[in-house]
Amino acid sequence: MDTINDFFSLLGGFLWGWPMIVLLLGTHVFLTFRLRIPQRKLLTGIRLSVQKDPGAKGDVSQFGALATALAATIGTGNIVGVATAVALGGPGAVLWCWLTGIFGMATKYAEGLLAVKYRVRAKDGHTYGGPMYALERGLNMKWLAILFAVFTALASFGIGCTVQANSIALLASETFGIPTWVVGLFVCILAASVIIGGVKAIARVCTIFVPFMALLYVVGCVVILAMNSGYVWPAVQLIVQSAFHPEAAGGGFVGATVMMAARYGIARGLFSNESGMGSAPIVAAAAQTRNPVRQALVSSTGTFWDTVIICALTGLVLVSSILAYPDITYADGAALTKVAFSKIPYIGAPLLSFGILTFAFSTILGWSYYGESAVSYIEKRKSNRFYRILYIVALFFGSIINLDIIWNIADCMNALMTIPNLIALLLLSKVTAQETNKYLWGGRLDEEAVIDER
Repeated sequence: MDTINDFFSLLGGFLWGWPMIVLLLGTHVFLTFRLRIPQRKLLTGIRLSVQKDPGAKGDVSQFGALATALAATIGTGNIVGVATAVALGGPGAVLWCWLTGIFGMATKYAEGLLAVKYRVRAKDGHTYGGPMYALERGLNMKWLAILFAVFTALASFGIGCTVQANSIALLASETFGIPTWVVGLFVCILAASVIIGGVKAIARVCTIFVPFMALLYVVGCVVILAMNSGYVWPAVQLIVQSAFHPEAAGGGFVGATVMMAARYGIARGLFSNESGMGSAPIVAAAAQTRNPVRQALVSSTGTFWDTVIICALTGLVLVSSILAYPDITYADGAALTKVAFSKIPYIGAPLLSFGILTFAFSTILGWSYYGESAVSYIEKRKSNRFYRILYIVALFFGSIINLDIIWNIADCMNALMTIPNLIALLLLSKVTAQETNKYLWGGRLDEEAVIDER
């Protein structure tokens, strides 16, 4: 097992190395300018996300699709992951993370557009889509579509299931002294009550759950920033300066370099918002929308909320806390986050624990649908029920076993998902640009498209 673990650890390090970071960020920048900067329509996307599209085809509302995607992307990476980037790359990593979110909105936009453009309607009436359908129907590359689906199904049991259940169980055990098997059983029951209902039940829960948990966490960040008010602007200055001149950070960050700040900031931003990974478009395809561009705009707001807002707030909280409390140890990202939140009297530590618990649980819900859709693509027969049962059982075992090897395998699967998805995004960029020019820049956003869902 140690040999296998070392293999996947090395493979994951290679797959998520500089070539992947350059490929992902390059795709973000390319699509930003290829599509004429769709980030300009952010407010339109936000408006559409909270509106219903009467008569449009799909399984869930546009907001339901967005909330489900956010459930899967807003997770511990927004909290502990950003802290790890700051600890390893210095305060400048926050700016690189933020820039990744800005440009990543274009990629998330393109993913959402292709998901609706190439979605299909099954015999049971449900709508399915995502990179596998774009690869098959748009590029006639069914073999690559199957590979993407396989990697997605495997990843769902890793990053979306067992590792999240393990995080919940360990945190509950350390904080409240509850045995991990008890926590695992509770998580299984709670998740099963939602997952068995399918995408409509998941979306229904996420539309209530996600805004509440995100708002609560944002309020906690704002309270800390208010307490550190005298250090907020200096923190902003330090973040910008140290992104290009790491020596400006001083102290324990003396060893940081521009390359380190960029690497850890970009990698954390990419991993947090999943732009380019191909997961979010799977649920975007189920949205009730009259044309692909409307859902594309809604999908792009997911990266805005996840990285441009939540990750940036976390980074600002951490850097301002380092300046306000010089005694804080920032070598350990998780410890840095705990110390920063503990400065809120009485409720700081419980608020952080609640945030991590709810973020992890929401990820379980979102990824269950991603994996189920991937399995449905591979196995056309009725296999949804079997997948749901297997997923719920995996939650329990994830709560009680050591998951080092699962983490490493999950990292590899996520990277392997990304490659076919980027191929679809780049090779179909002409289609994406044509649809964007027609509906977005052509002033026909309210027009209903004829989408071949056969």
